[in-house]
Amino acid sequence: MKKIVFILFSGIFSAQTNQYKEILLSKQVGKEVRFYTNGYGIINDPDTGSISIIDSLGTISFTYPYKSEILRLSKDRFILKVKEGESNGKMALIDGKGNQLIPLDKFKYKTWENRDRLIVSKDGKDGVYDYNGKQIIQDQDKIEFANDSRFFIKKDKLWFIYNFDGQQVSDREFKENLKFYKGKVYLQTGTKTGDVIDIDGKTVSQFSNHYIEDINGFPFLITKDIAKNKYGIVDENEQILAENIYEQAFVGRNYIYLIKDNKVSVFSKAERKLFPTEYHYVNHLFNGNFKTLKDSKNPKIAVIKESGEVILPKEYDVVEGFKIKGEDYVFVSKDSEERLLDKNFESVLDEGFQIEKIFFNNVIVKKEDVYYKFSPQDRSYTPIKDIVSIKPFQFYPAIICKNKQNLYGMLDEEGHEIVPFIYDDIVSFLSGNEVVVQKGDKFGVTNLKNEPLKEVIYDKYSADNKKLTLIKDKESEVIDFSSSEDKLMF
Repeated sequence: MKKIVFILFSGIFSAQTNQYKEILLSKQVGKEVRFYTNGYGIINDPDTGSISIIDSLGTISFTYPYKSEILRLSKDRFILKVKEGESNGKMALIDGKGNQLIPLDKFKYKTWENRDRLIVSKDGKDGVYDYNGKQIIQDQDKIEFANDSRFFIKKDKLWFIYNFDGQQVSDREFKENLKFYKGKVYLQTGTKTGDVIDIDGKTVSQFSNHYIEDINGFPFLITKDIAKNKYGIVDENEQILAENIYEQAFVGRNYIYLIKDNKVSVFSKAERKLFPTEYHYVNHLFNGNFKTLKDSKNPKIAVIKESGEVILPKEYDVVEGFKIKGEDYVFVSKDSEERLLDKNFESVLDEGFQIEKIFFNNVIVKKEDVYYKFSPQDRSYTPIKDIVSIKPFQFYPAIICKNKQNLYGMLDEEGHEIVPFIYDDIVSFLSGNEVVVQKGDKFGVTNLKNEPLKEVIYDKYSADNKKLTLIKDKESEVIDFSSSEDKLMF
């Protein structure tokens, strides 16, 4: 079978990695440094249970002498949780030097990711603080996050909307706290009545004769006939755009998909129109073009327009759309033949070239025994020298290659060397940004910046989705995988 083609992201070639900084700081201070990012790391003393903060220069800026835990909130803000001594069970908000911005006390907290607000619960009351320890909202019966800019605050059994500056934005009363999605929420007032409300408590739309099932496509909403268990669509003015006759309904970014009798109809939000198809389901590629799904009757894929016009017949094994330098392309495969098509579904590769790897800026191709970096925009081919093979199955935003000396290294999508060709083998992993390198019968770990995370001295290794375990003389060492969010593939 022909190798799998991967879309590989190339955006992680930045400054010195946090993981390597942990290793350098650990060597500098003689203690294991963990969770380094944004200028600070954490040191846990396994003997005493004490915990410290270390800065980028290797200075231990804060140590709490008793068994404790430090949780990072942002660049230089932390939660200190004490686990023994006279302050056992207490917490504090501290900065990178250990200054207590919210003093040690017995409280619980909640925060919204990437926003400097804490809901602090203490003595049966909730208050809101910023990450400098300033109280934004005084103690209330109950406070809950409504989204990333609003709170619901409970007073005398009723809830009110407040912003993150502590200001009440509406006099409207609610019987329960709600969660806003994309700035809106649906408040049902009866079986077929309700309001769509924005984050300031204002009614955006009212409904008087429909059961609203889903508002995530607003101003287009999924309705439901509860008795028949069928779905339809109305707009924000309750105009019916699709009757409640469909068995399933799915909301996408630009389209809503309705299924009836094993066939999908596509509602275009832009055109406010429903397009029936002869297919069980379709996925949007770009510009109103869709690929069909394989089914039991025909395990092949077609490409159609939203109007139903067939662009590519139902003959393909693989169809995937993506962008290269911001422009739309499609990879297709049929009977082991692969092609790269532009937005007009015209082939962009010259005869005789086969696709090896697809990146977000260019493509690695091969003709005869030579590899090239191919730019679809200007149709240029740049030879990559001294490479005799590329590993067919990889998980990295780079390529593992073998040179004429039968040694392995790694290249980026431009064909530049990022890991030197000095290894007998290299293995990458879906779970992390680390690679195992091999010399002879020994193993080590490096990354795309060729930072030596573990020396090539280990007898064997194993991996799961969270970590690498390396074994030497029956002793094991563990290295956690770093973020793999940049990895994409089809």
